[in-house]
Amino acid sequence: MWLPVMGLVIGIILGLLTEIRIPEEYSNYLSIAVLAAFDTLFGGIRAYLQNIYDEKVFVSGFFFNIMLAASLAFLGVHLGVDLYLAAVFAFGVRLFQNIAVIRRILLTKWTTNKEKIEKS
Repeated sequence: MWLPVMGLVIGIILGLLTEIRIPEEYSNYLSIAVLAAFDTLFGGIRAYLQNIYDEKVFVSGFFFNIMLAASLAFLGVHLGVDLYLAAVFAFGVRLFQNIAVIRRILLTKWTTNKEKIEKS
């Protein structure tokens, strides 16, 4: 579980401390890559909460999702079709599903802990 959180913290710190500017023509690729990264991050958190987390699956999924999303955007640009919207839709839906499951798991744990405290 520490790997996704550490990566997120390092990424935020590097982003705030550097003056890197992304050219406008790459903005679609970057936005898709960030969305894919967040999808993988929340998927990792969900897997950890469900006790099925595997670092190999997380790391391989992280890079595969980013490559797939960027490839779809690249292919769409060369075909003249807004194909990146398919990746936005797919990763967006998965992101919200993962967040919903995380919320349910945390609410369930919170209510069961609260009930245990009240019974004692």
